[in-house]
Amino acid sequence: MTTEPTRPKSSGPEARAPRGFVDRRARDLAAERAILDAVSAVYERYGFERLETGAFEYADALGKFLPDADRPNEGVFALQDDDEQWMALRYDLTAPLARFAAQNWETLAKPFRRYAYGPVWRNEKPGPGRFREFVQCDADTVGSARPEADAEIIAMAADGLLAAGLPAGTAVLKINNRKLLNGLMTAAGVADEGQKLAVLRAVDKLDRLGPDGVHLLLGEGRLDESGAFTKGAGLGAQAAERVLAFTAAAAGGDRAATLATLAGVIGGSAEGDEGLAELAAIDAALTGLGVGADRAAFDPSVVRGLEYYTGAVFEAELLLPTIDEKGQAVRFGSVGGGGRYDDLVARFTGERTPATGFSFGVSRLAAALRAAGRDLTAQARGPVVVIAFDQTRMADYFAVAGELRAAGIAAEVYLGASGMKAQMKYADRRLSPAAVIVGEDELAAGTVTLKDLDLGRELSSKVTDNAAWREQRPGQQTIPRGELVAAVRTILEA
Repeated sequence: MTTEPTRPKSSGPEARAPRGFVDRRARDLAAERAILDAVSAVYERYGFERLETGAFEYADALGKFLPDADRPNEGVFALQDDDEQWMALRYDLTAPLARFAAQNWETLAKPFRRYAYGPVWRNEKPGPGRFREFVQCDADTVGSARPEADAEIIAMAADGLLAAGLPAGTAVLKINNRKLLNGLMTAAGVADEGQKLAVLRAVDKLDRLGPDGVHLLLGEGRLDESGAFTKGAGLGAQAAERVLAFTAAAAGGDRAATLATLAGVIGGSAEGDEGLAELAAIDAALTGLGVGADRAAFDPSVVRGLEYYTGAVFEAELLLPTIDEKGQAVRFGSVGGGGRYDDLVARFTGERTPATGFSFGVSRLAAALRAAGRDLTAQARGPVVVIAFDQTRMADYFAVAGELRAAGIAAEVYLGASGMKAQMKYADRRLSPAAVIVGEDELAAGTVTLKDLDLGRELSSKVTDNAAWREQRPGQQTIPRGELVAAVRTILEA
């Protein structure tokens, strides 16, 4: 047989994927599917129904809840429809839920409990483990203002992390309440809404910039390593110190003790006391659900970046040590988050509708687990490969493949132009469990030769004598054609 021709160099465009968009093969998809299946099972066990919405939403459905601005081309990928209305690829799965709930509110059982998963798109600068297209898996309750609804979402997220393959102690849900920080800012004399939002965004960068960097952003601003200047919230020195002291108050540990410490820091503001009462109710519900502080802890530094959160907020932080492609230690941090957003549905209805939810970044979690050396699935298996010796016998080879497929076994006939050695190498690269050899001798005798590639890969790691290896042909057997399906099943089950 001839070998495959060498491809000539092309004068056309360079083959490259856009930044922040990744090609995912079977192994990556299998890992994400394992996460989605496991987390979806948890959501359904809690009584949430699945909902699927379209990839596009009208840009005004996203509105001011974009990350930094309300322009249709800022933060999202947008286009104009033929009726000149702006549409945007969905930024997350929450805005489509708000639109759906408002559109169908009269017919929904309330509270409405739904989960959803699928790709979302963000027109932002990509980075390690941060993509412009990625998969999210959300669960939300719309129509309940009870803090216990927040607690149930948190408990469900904690169970979802375990189900996704994270051992106990490798992730934690960090919980706060926006009302605490709002109460603190009121006590500090910060009344302007724009300044409040600037404070929230500054505190949200605490993990990345540390207290000194956040102190600069709470004040006049910060000059980063590239020379770019970020304008600060404009707080005075005393107010900035008070905010930083609050974020450092008793983070982690016993939830009741943290609440007691925060009560002393807040200083009796009405909104702050309301936030403390809500956290106390969440603590009681989590305790009843058997979720301890090792899985869900109060952390006053958590504020979340989007401005639509109105009460409890929470983030799932990965605690596993991870390394990047260059072998350098890297901190993945958050792999999911959520909170209470009581104003989102009101954009459509004009009436405040309580809602709370949580979102896993599935692609991000899979990437973090891979960086930590904790793949959730084995490498994706290839099909059984039927070796093609003779072009005049292709019908016989396809008959073998058809027999395997009819038995529910993935199989293919090699359709390249290479010889026996290259075909075996092809099967090995596909991680095929077995190769089927049907030469003239086998056809005449009504037999097939079956090579157990799984066993061969296992034994090859221990080989010391290549000549003996070739002579023994480990994992290879010639069997009657009628026994092929049973023999392949034995290999797959092993």
